[in-house]
Amino acid sequence: MNPSATKTIKTTKAVLFDLDGTLLDTLQDLADSGNALLEARGFPLHTADDYRTFIGNGMLNLVRDIFPAGFRPAEGEESEQMLLEYREAYTRHWQNTTAPFPGVAALLDALTAADVPIGVLSNKAHDFTLKCVETFLPDWSWDVVLGARDGIERKPDPAGAFEAAEILGTAPADCYFIGDSDVDILTARHAGMHPVGVSWGFRPVSELLEAGAATILQTPHDLLQLPGLR
Repeated sequence: MNPSATKTIKTTKAVLFDLDGTLLDTLQDLADSGNALLEARGFPLHTADDYRTFIGNGMLNLVRDIFPAGFRPAEGEESEQMLLEYREAYTRHWQNTTAPFPGVAALLDALTAADVPIGVLSNKAHDFTLKCVETFLPDWSWDVVLGARDGIERKPDPAGAFEAAEILGTAPADCYFIGDSDVDILTARHAGMHPVGVSWGFRPVSELLEAGAATILQTPHDLLQLPGLR
């Protein structure tokens, strides 16, 4: 953990995680799914690293952003059709290379042993969020798992974070929110949670600090050094 990037944090009793880029390395599978849409229409493909900037704002935004300017699907029916095709492509690819980041399993073991409530809040579609947690993180008892759902504003709106905190049985002020993008840090701040960034995710640390991260974790184990988690 980088001491210079850490501010004073009060004792906390629960942890809420982002999914993609925080707990799971889903980059290649998301990239392959997006490139399937581009290839079918004759557009140049992106590298997996390019997708780091497309991920984090939900699938609908991703399928619009991957297309070149001037060729992006129009909002409404065209974008919804593209989203449907992307979901079909992701159904084929989502299990190909996705895996937890190194150190995540040991961290979750430690939080579970300490009886710390844990949850997931993602902008990934809710059904895929559940599938990913059930498939790649099945050994832990999750108190809440929420993805993007109709009628609930996506991150960085705090609605999902407030819902998760209620299910976790903790006040937002007593919850760490762990994520790899400015969207996650802003969500934490909007909800009154403690904003914690990770250095191993899809976005640069500079983005997390600019968004207001109170702490930057260099490894998953570093989370256990924060107050209230041991």
